Amino acid sequence: EWAGQRVERIEELFQGRFPGVQVTVHPGQGVSVRIRGAGTLIGSGEPLYVIDGMQVEPGPTGLLALNPYDVERIEVLKEPAQTAEYGVRGANGVIRISTRRGGR
Repeated sequence: EWAGQRVERIEELFQGRFPGVQVTVHPGQGVSVRIRGAGTLIGSGEPLYVIDGMQVEPGPTGLLALNPYDVERIEVLKEPAQTAEYGVRGANGVIRISTRRGGR
C-alpha cells in the first residue's frame, strides 16, 4: 500500500494522506501530530496511537518506534462516536495502525 513512497519514519505516512492531520517537524526536537476537528482536552494535544489493538505512547521526541514498511493500514478517528471506546484518552483523536505482523 505504501509502495513507491520512500519514508524513514512512520509519521511521514500521515502527512498529506489524511484530511485534517497535521505533522510538524521541529528540528532537533522531534515531531508533533495533530488531528484537526478532534478536541484538545488533555495534555499536549497529541492523538492516541493504537498499534495492533495496543495503546502506545510515542517516544520523548514524539516519534513512534515502528518501521513504516511494517504498516498495513492506518485509520484516523476524530469524531466523538469513533473515539468513544477510548474514553478521555481518545479526546485528541486516535490513530489506529495495523501492521503486517498483526500483533507483536
